[in-house]
Amino acid sequence: MSDLTGELIDGRYQLLRQVANGGMATIYEALDTRLDRKVAVKIMHAHLAQDEAFVSRFIREAKAAAALTHPNIVAVQDQGWNQGGVPAVFLVMELIEGHTLRDYLNERGRFEIKDALNYLTPILSALSAAHDLGIVHRDIKPENILISKDGRIKIADFGLARGELIGTTMTAESSVILGSVSYLSPEQVQRGIADSRSDVYAAGIVAYEMFTGEKPFSGDSPIQIAYMHVNEVIPRLRSKRKEIPQALDELIASATSKNPDDRPRTAGEFLARLHTIQIELDPKKSQLDLGLDLPVEPIREKVRKKEKALPVKEETVEVKETTREIKRREEKKKRASARVRRNRKVALILAIALGVGGWWTLVGPGSRVVVPSTVGGSYDEAVSTFTPLGLTAVILEKRFDEEIAKGKIIESVPPGGGKVEAGGSVELIISKGPERYTIPLVAGLTPEAAKGAITKFPLTFGTITEVFDSEVPKGFVISATPKSGATVKRDTKVNLLVSKGIEQIALASYVGKSGEQALNELTEAGFNVESGYAFNETTPELAVISQSPAGGVNVNKGETVKIIISKGPRYTYIPKTIITMEAQTGKEMLESLGLKVKVVTIGKAKKKVVKSVSPAVNTKVLRGSLVTITVG
Repeated sequence: MSDLTGELIDGRYQLLRQVANGGMATIYEALDTRLDRKVAVKIMHAHLAQDEAFVSRFIREAKAAAALTHPNIVAVQDQGWNQGGVPAVFLVMELIEGHTLRDYLNERGRFEIKDALNYLTPILSALSAAHDLGIVHRDIKPENILISKDGRIKIADFGLARGELIGTTMTAESSVILGSVSYLSPEQVQRGIADSRSDVYAAGIVAYEMFTGEKPFSGDSPIQIAYMHVNEVIPRLRSKRKEIPQALDELIASATSKNPDDRPRTAGEFLARLHTIQIELDPKKSQLDLGLDLPVEPIREKVRKKEKALPVKEETVEVKETTREIKRREEKKKRASARVRRNRKVALILAIALGVGGWWTLVGPGSRVVVPSTVGGSYDEAVSTFTPLGLTAVILEKRFDEEIAKGKIIESVPPGGGKVEAGGSVELIISKGPERYTIPLVAGLTPEAAKGAITKFPLTFGTITEVFDSEVPKGFVISATPKSGATVKRDTKVNLLVSKGIEQIALASYVGKSGEQALNELTEAGFNVESGYAFNETTPELAVISQSPAGGVNVNKGETVKIIISKGPRYTYIPKTIITMEAQTGKEMLESLGLKVKVVTIGKAKKKVVKSVSPAVNTKVLRGSLVTITVG
């Protein structure tokens, strides 16, 4: 589409510059000359404006967004057709100055857990408002999530939205084509069906990308990625990032489940569960939440200054002591001094005992080492972690695991945070990766031998289907399903296709029948037909004289059948009617009898007729003979 910068749309919107360009429309920064404010104007490409379906989708986007009033949804302000000037179907929206979530992902990679949760909250809040009105976005992706300069998060592009408020003009198939394949739910790929749970799936994939800094699947083509979303399980967050809380890992796994029934039904349910996790991580979240995009620090009350306590003056009373009282006090001091010395000795012995015990437990031979967590790391990484602590890594077992990659640690004994004697060892359970087995080569084997080859592995022997085959002998395996060489899960059922040999067909006799009929019917029956021609005095011309093999027997499909077709009798007669015929007509008659014709012209008559013929009329001649006609 040509750049429309500078155009005045609908006598009101002055296009200032081009902001973005997509496959369906171009977005411009524009000035609303009536209200003197900047807006975003989305103009459909001219070649699509002639397509009623695309125009309907464009208008539906306006209705979808206009039906929603939410601080985290781009507001639609106007829609129409440019009557004066360049023909254009346009949509006017609030202008968001900032960047997309994709820009932030490209710049930052993965987000801090707290930041990612703060971004997800307004996204799910906006989707929840749409789902409450029965509107499904169907194209949630980082490119459609805008972040303004002041931190406001907005969801844009309701072009694929559907719902009771806006109609259902778009077909399911077109939505699959137009949607972004990395965020399409399995049901959208397989059946073209989308509901609120499809938005939940897409939001879950966006969350996965925010927490890990990468998409769950990558491939050489969109078809490969779509296939992975349908057939493979989204990796768990904790397999990529160990510090992710277990509850958050389970929530994202639930949101990105292949089965829609296992996901939160709406974005509102997704948001409620996410908010519970936020409160567990940060109890301050249980306080009043204003729902703003940028987290607002709670107002802290000023600490009141403690009043200084005034010292209390004790009144002293002068007492005159007697001599007896002085003696008593001195004796008490002597007894107290002896008791104090004894208590000091006991305290010293206890302090020494505690010091020795503490040294033994904390530093000496009795000390125990806290085991660091190594789950998700490799054996070499565990060794490098344990060695400085004086611990030894021992492989306890290797176990298949659908989520932990091959060579990575599934768990340790004792687990991370546990304690072990100084100089002790930590037992590790290492992943062998997903449990997969290769379908053995069974083509050319008997079914019994093929079954033996399959059941050597933890695979299930399935059904046997027999079909005719022109190459594989009867009773031998043609192929397996899944095919040989494919890697499959434990207990996968393997079915066999076994040959019944070459199919035999009853061969009919076509002797005396039309040669054309024989050619057509034999070819349709699957035979290879070879035909020849010969003269025959008894078989009519173009009828079958002979056939090999003869009819009435069963013959392998694809076999060669030879037929000889009659060219008619070897001899013919010079017709009497040739005389006085127009010259060209007479020549054509003789040639139709299989004769060669030589024309001799006499006289100057304009209309030439046959005067004579040689050999004479009624003469029996061999087909292919030369006949001379004189015309004049």
